[in-house]
Amino acid sequence: MALANSQLGTFAIIALGKVLEKIQRLSVGPVENKGVDRIVKRFKGINRLFLFTVILPTLAATTYYGLIASDVYVSESSFVVRSPQKEAQSGLFDSLLQGTGLSRSQDDTYAVNDYMLSRDALDALNRDRYFDRAYSGPNADFIARFPAFDFDRSFEALFRYYKRQVDVTLDSTTSITTLTVDAFSAEDAHRINERLLELAEQLVNRMNDRARQDLVRSASDEVARAESRVKEAAAAVSTYRNEQSIFDPDRQSALQLQQVAGLQEALITSRTQLAQLLTVSPENPQIPALRSKIGSLEAEMAKSSGAVVGGKSSYALKAPAYERLILEREFAEKQLASAMASLETARLQARRQQLYLERVSQPNTPDKAIQPKRLRAIIATLLLGLIAWGSLSLLIASIREHRD
Repeated sequence: MALANSQLGTFAIIALGKVLEKIQRLSVGPVENKGVDRIVKRFKGINRLFLFTVILPTLAATTYYGLIASDVYVSESSFVVRSPQKEAQSGLFDSLLQGTGLSRSQDDTYAVNDYMLSRDALDALNRDRYFDRAYSGPNADFIARFPAFDFDRSFEALFRYYKRQVDVTLDSTTSITTLTVDAFSAEDAHRINERLLELAEQLVNRMNDRARQDLVRSASDEVARAESRVKEAAAAVSTYRNEQSIFDPDRQSALQLQQVAGLQEALITSRTQLAQLLTVSPENPQIPALRSKIGSLEAEMAKSSGAVVGGKSSYALKAPAYERLILEREFAEKQLASAMASLETARLQARRQQLYLERVSQPNTPDKAIQPKRLRAIIATLLLGLIAWGSLSLLIASIREHRD
């Protein structure tokens, strides 16, 4: 590879020399064919603006990219972040995901991609100064290595350098993220790419764990609140029963009404017997006893009826407050049952993986350096120099024309 670089540099220098020779023939005219005098006269005749905007930058680019610039290996991988399917999907890639019961999770993809380009990822990647050593070793040239001419070895400088070597690109159509890593050796490029994918998977797992914990904790808190409400409602019912000396107004009222019905039936029977005795034998000695019995029955009926309705301590007055407490208890019990069901559902969901980082393609170990594009960089420098020379020449000519 070094021999190829040397040959490329020699070829570029020879080609540039021929271009300069032709330019000088057009701009300077015929010159003497005498060794050093010929070279001196040619350089004296070169336009200084052309020298500094075209010749020197092109020579520098040719020297650097042809002889100095280190080979750069590029490792590439791709992945997609997806979650359990929640809605119908459209499109070919979405149909494939739908077949697996999963859907794309683009918001979480943004989070993963940002993490890969974050200081946290670099800090985890640079444990034992691995990243620093990979880009400051002998394989890197003095311009492309870390640190460069400023000798700044701070973490912020390393982070700026890191963002130039790692690129994360998201395809919004398919939600596939492509991760590319540039390094001065194929092994380092592959290892850094693989390590970044592992860090991204760890981030997704942490996000899953946090979602599980939040989900179960929220459901557990709701169950605890529902249990507390049930206990309070049950205590309120018990307190009311003790204070009012009742157990269930409806049931007790029913029993009381049954007793009233029995008393009423006995009262009717006694009144019938009394009427018969008064008709048949008005002087019958049983008449006073029947009259006394009828009076007792009427008093007992009035007492029993007053216990159900009408009195200040009647069941009818106590029933609304009791029913309100019972309704509150039933509502709290239903809420507890719903909270328990939600907790069970949350636990079932917590057992499932909420997010997946699925690798579409594994990090490759490049067998050839594809960077830098040496000839392209030299030609680009030449073209930019010519553009700058032409623009400045027109500007200077315009200034001179206005001055004259």
